[in-house]
Order: sequence, then structure tokens, then C-alpha cells
Amino acid sequence: MSTMLQGIAASSGIAIAKAYRLIEPDLTVIKKTIEAPEDEVERFQEAVTTSKSELQSIRDRAEKELGADKAAIFDAHLLVLSDPELLGPIEDKIKSENVNAEFALKETADVFVAMFEQMDNEYMKERAADIRDVTKRVLAHLLNVRIPNPSMIAEEVIIIAEDLTPSDTAQLNRNYVKGFTTDIGGRTSHSAIMARSMEIPAVVGTKEATETIRNGDIVIVDGLTGQVHINPTPELVEEYEQRQGAFEAQKAEWAKLVNEKTVSADGHHVELAANIGTPKDLKGVIRNGGEGVGLYRTEFLYMGRDQLPTEDEQFEAYKAVLEGMEGKPVVVRTLDIGGDKELPYLSLPKEMNPFLGYRAIRLCLEEQDIFRTQLRALLRASQYGNLKIMFPMIATLGEFRQAKAILLEEKQKLIDAGNKIAEQIEVGIMVEIPSTAVMADTFAKEVDFFSIGTNDLIQYTMAADRMNERISYLYQPYNPAILRLVKMVIDAAHKEGKWAGMCGEMAGDEIAIPVLLGLGLDEFSMSATSILKARSLIRKLSQEDMKSLAESVLTLETNQDVMNAVKRATENI
Repeated sequence: MSTMLQGIAASSGIAIAKAYRLIEPDLTVIKKTIEAPEDEVERFQEAVTTSKSELQSIRDRAEKELGADKAAIFDAHLLVLSDPELLGPIEDKIKSENVNAEFALKETADVFVAMFEQMDNEYMKERAADIRDVTKRVLAHLLNVRIPNPSMIAEEVIIIAEDLTPSDTAQLNRNYVKGFTTDIGGRTSHSAIMARSMEIPAVVGTKEATETIRNGDIVIVDGLTGQVHINPTPELVEEYEQRQGAFEAQKAEWAKLVNEKTVSADGHHVELAANIGTPKDLKGVIRNGGEGVGLYRTEFLYMGRDQLPTEDEQFEAYKAVLEGMEGKPVVVRTLDIGGDKELPYLSLPKEMNPFLGYRAIRLCLEEQDIFRTQLRALLRASQYGNLKIMFPMIATLGEFRQAKAILLEEKQKLIDAGNKIAEQIEVGIMVEIPSTAVMADTFAKEVDFFSIGTNDLIQYTMAADRMNERISYLYQPYNPAILRLVKMVIDAAHKEGKWAGMCGEMAGDEIAIPVLLGLGLDEFSMSATSILKARSLIRKLSQEDMKSLAESVLTLETNQDVMNAVKRATENI
């Protein structure tokens, strides 16, 4: 029977495919006394044999698709599964204590993991991770549950998950993953942002996708309306296939603007840039006619690995983006870890309010070795393009001054050592804390530019966690309070002859764009897939008319009032 869930449209487009549940199974182990230990040992050996054959096929496929170095991880896992020093004690425990295989496996593996983790040797610490991964697979077979592996998907699917971490999303193969839907999250959660950069449809915050959708169900994800249809009727599938065609035709129309400048109907030029996470995203920027990169989220370099990236690794990534943009501006945000972005190898303290805690520039000013390594890599790469450096989460002038002083120290050291550094590197800040927006006139005297990070600015101004779908009604980008803060930042920049951009999701929002154009925003940075649609809209708008609109909406009372006013002002455009 066909059912429908309503969520939040997070990434445009329509996808129709089979469901693939990306959900961690329950691997809770209960101790049981058993009557026939020999049978239990045999059950354990069967689980090991099954795990070995699974790992062998994963290994072979990884070698074919990802190369021998990636396949080597699975060689290590296969060795663990053949190690008598691990398997022997498990079988002995089953026989001597008459306990079930799951309990014997977990108890023995935990001892080995703890022992290896305490060693100073990096190689031994990696063995602990191998044992943990392998025993989890064997345990799943003993408990008769399935462990999903997103990197091994080999058919067209729609991912169903409670949420997707950045490292989950990074593993998804866009040739097979046609879309996804999650229980939690909003338009600005990282899974949504990644979906837009991967150019796949997504619906988030459905509350019950994982409860309702089974593996293999046919699912339609409508990233335009936020609807998810489960096991739709043939008639509904046909209707959606037509809508899919219409959406693709609309995209083809926008694509004609790929090499055009972004100029309003009355000749005012603004810059439309893209937000990216990795050098791989550059293809999408160029394909969608981006006039620059307004936000390079460097934290993705640090994720999905077990140690910090080296200075040279970072240098290569920054150089690739700067060269790829061929002299167009590239705004690189320094490391923004914390909040919902964790690094397992940086054992950061657990906090009650991580979004308001030890994160971004606060962490970098404390962990200066990490910060200085990144700044050196950026400075060395600066000669290969038009680099601008941006510090995130700046709350006080003192933080900006300290961060800039560290940057200048590293620059001098590199010059003294004979390195070539670009003459001009603009240094700016992300405005995402309300106190910084209020003090923008003071900051504008010292920074080279502002980039308004509306995702956080909205959640901090409204005191509403943007990841919490229960209070998603408070995520109000058009609230006059937000628009007044945005105006303060733009006006302060212009008064000092500086430029103001916006790299939050609001910059690509069709209701916000007319108001932002009227407020005088210089640079709009968004998901690459939003650029052509935004360019098409701006070319139809007169900036002078939008100035009048912006002045009038600043006096309104509610988010809804502003939406209505913008729709009225643009309905004939």
C-alpha cells in the first residue's frame, strides 16, 4: 500500500529507486549458559567463515574500484579473522565457561582492543580498530543482524537513515545513490548541504522514515516539495517520471546562463559563488557557472580518517582548488570543527551545548599547532590563485586580532625560508554570532571582508537549534530581526569600502535573494546547484526596485509577512 511522509525539502530534484536502510544494527550481547559448547564453537566458526568470504568479496571489489591501497585495509581484516591468538581464546572461553559465542567473542575482543589501544605504537593502535571492525561483523552474524556498508552499494538506491554524518555522505557513490531521506535534520544540516553539493535529491526531518521504510521498498523522494512516497502506485510513478522530466528541462533552460555574468535587470553586477567541501566539488562549480568559491569548508579534509592531515596533504588540496578556479576568488574557511562535526582522533571534551562550545576559531587558538599547520599550507598555496582566508565563529575583536597575528607570523617565517607567497591575500571573518553583527562597524575597520553565515546566525539569534526538527518553525531566515542584522553587516562593510558576502543557505533562497539584492549584498555563495536558478532570478530583478522592497520589509513584524511581501513584489517577474 502506498504511503506518504512529509519532511523538509533539502536538495532539489526527484529520485525513484529501491530503499537501502543505512542503520546501525543493535549489537547488544547478553550472557547465556549453554548446554552443548561444541555446537556453540561450531556456530562461532561458521560466523567467522561467512565473515571471511564477505570480506574477501569486499576486498576484491575495493581493489577493482578504489585501488590496491584501499583494498589493503581488508587484507588486514582478513588476517585478524585467521589469527589463532584471537580465535583460540574465544573458543576456549566457550568450552571452559559454557557461555554463548557472542559473549565469549565480545569479552575476548574487548580485552585485545583495550590492550592495543594503550600502546604508544601507532601500528598497534590501528590493530585495535581492525579487531573492533572485524568482531563487529562476526557478532552481527551470530546475532543474525545485517551491517550496512554504503561504499559497497552496486545498484540504484535511495538511502534511508536516521541522519547521515559527513563521513557517511562522503562514502556514497553518486552513480548508485539517487537520493536520500532522514528522520532528523533541517535544510542546513550537514547531510542536506552535502546532498546539494552531490547534486542528489534529499528530504530530511521526516521523523519516521526509518520506522516506515523497509529495505527494498520502492521510494520516491521529492526534493522540491519535501514529500517521500513509499511503494507508490504505477500511476504515481508515471506522474513523478513526468515531473522529473519537467525539472530536467527547467535545468537545461537555466544551463544556458552558465557563461553569463550575474547582472540585475537595471545593470547592477553581483557575484554568484559556490560553497564546496572538497576539490572534487569544483566540477559542479564550473558546470554551474560559479564566479568563485565563497566558502571552502576545509574540515572535510580532516574527516573520515584516523589522524590529522599533513601540511603537504592540505597544500595539495588548496592548490588544486585555487588552480581549478583559474584566478577567480576562493574564500577558504579555516578549520571549523565542533558542534555536530567531530574528529574521533581529537578526543574533544563532551559538552552540554557543543554548538555554543569549544569549536572553530576557539579550538584553533587553543590548539595552535593544528591551526599553524593549516595556515602554512594555505599561504604556500596562495601563489596558485586568488586566495582569501576567512576565520569562522569570531565573537570578539581580540579573537580576530590573535588569529590574524598568527597568520602574519607564519607568513613571515615562510618568506624568511624562501617560500613564494601571494602579494595580496584578503583576510575576513564569518559573521555568524549576533554580537559580531551588532559590532560590524568596529570589525569593518580591521577586516578585509565579511561573509555572513546565516545557518548559525539564525539559530543563535532565535535561540533555536537548527538540527532540531521539533522547533524547525523557529528557523526563520526572513524574520525582520535577521534581516536587520544582515543590513547592519552590509552597511558597515560598505562604509569602510569593504565587501560583504553571504555563505549561508539563505544566499541561494529565492525568497531571500530579492531582499539581499536590495540590501546591497555583494557576493552570494550557495550550493553550486542553486547558482543558475539564482542567476536567472537576479537577471529579472531591478536592484532599485528591490531597494524599496528591502526598506519596506525591514519594518514588518513576522517571517510570514516578509514572505508575503516578497511574493507580491515578484509575482509578475
